[in-house]
Amino acid sequence: MAVTDDAIEAIKQMIAAGSLRPGDRLPREADLAATLGLSRSSLREAVKALALIRVLDVRQGDGTYVASLSPSSLVDVMGFVAELAQDATVLQYMQLRRLLEPEVTALAAQTMTADEARALGDLLDELPSDPDIESLVANDAAFHSRIAEAADNPLIGSLLHAVSGRTQRARVWRGLTQSGAVHRTIDEHRAIQQAIARGDSQAARAWATVHICGVEDWLRASLADSAAEGARG
Repeated sequence: MAVTDDAIEAIKQMIAAGSLRPGDRLPREADLAATLGLSRSSLREAVKALALIRVLDVRQGDGTYVASLSPSSLVDVMGFVAELAQDATVLQYMQLRRLLEPEVTALAAQTMTADEARALGDLLDELPSDPDIESLVANDAAFHSRIAEAADNPLIGSLLHAVSGRTQRARVWRGLTQSGAVHRTIDEHRAIQQAIARGDSQAARAWATVHICGVEDWLRASLADSAAEGARG
């Protein structure tokens, strides 16, 4: 693995130095291996690894190219890794969401137009008075996605999408097991939307923090209870 790591590092340095740019085709395998002083097998493994994380694009019958390296495509890899994470790791993603989302929500209070803020309220109005969990979670995802889009930063949007997607199962679980969770979520969303509509970034940040912390605290307690039950079993 150390030799493959060396090959990965060598290719990465070529991209960082600008000798390989997004869209460039890599030299022939034999030529590149000779240039880098690597074996062809280690270079081949490095190319496979970099293709998996979307740094390289292997096109059968054509060659290997440096990918676009767009923020959204690279952050998508995080989403893939997040899907493989175990339940205990969800708490770490929730903590990351707590760091990111309140600031993005505060920014949305400054950048959203009046029409966009009203449309955010209309989205909340689409929910029935007593929604099922699936409808609530879908509305929740659309709600937070619109807020992230208001930041006008594709990297922020992609990162939040990757993080939030991994916590979706926890939000469904909470809605099914915690009394009052559904209506609490709706009320918190409404408070966030109203703060954004007023252009009150401090209140928007505070309500977003309350919103995320509620899920995080519930998740921490649930995981602790599960661990205790496992120890007793």
